[in-house]
Amino acid sequence: MRNQRMAHRFRLSIGMILVLLAALGSFYLLELMNRADEDIQADLKANEPDYIIEKFSFVRMTKEGKPSYIIAGDKLTHRPIDDSSEIDKPRVRSLSGDTPPMDILANTARVDEANSRVTLNGQVKIDRAAAPNVQALHLATEKLVIFPDEDRMETDQPVKMKLGDSTATANSMRANNATRQMRLEGNGTLMLPPRAQ
Repeated sequence: MRNQRMAHRFRLSIGMILVLLAALGSFYLLELMNRADEDIQADLKANEPDYIIEKFSFVRMTKEGKPSYIIAGDKLTHRPIDDSSEIDKPRVRSLSGDTPPMDILANTARVDEANSRVTLNGQVKIDRAAAPNVQALHLATEKLVIFPDEDRMETDQPVKMKLGDSTATANSMRANNATRQMRLEGNGTLMLPPRAQ
């Protein structure tokens, strides 16, 4: 009888130890899940905007203290996690010294890489008025990446361009405003006006 009691106590002790281990394991898993959830929440909070500006205007100056370009828009949302900004209805005006200002409009924009790259998306339009030394320019595309400090832009999307009385289309474009070089790539068309007699 004593052996039966000992066996019963031994089984009961083993059962209680197993239940205790299962409870500790469940508690440990719950802690791991809570920590993972806290990490996810922290990541989500880190990607939350730290400031939002409505109806803003930003002027970038040259080393000589003159305006280089102006970026304006309906709303600017800054995200500290990658120091980027998203802009609704952006308007960019490039102010290079000896040519008329170039105006660029789009639906949205993303500014990143320490304000050295602006990616415009949705109905991107560029307009530059004619002047004695340059022809009027109109360009339309769906995406345009601008490098304002380098005064150049590029797109891997189809473009339609009108320069003076000439029109052109292409699958992509690279342009350097400082050197006045533009490269249209891919299948496209070029229509030149007849020569003046």
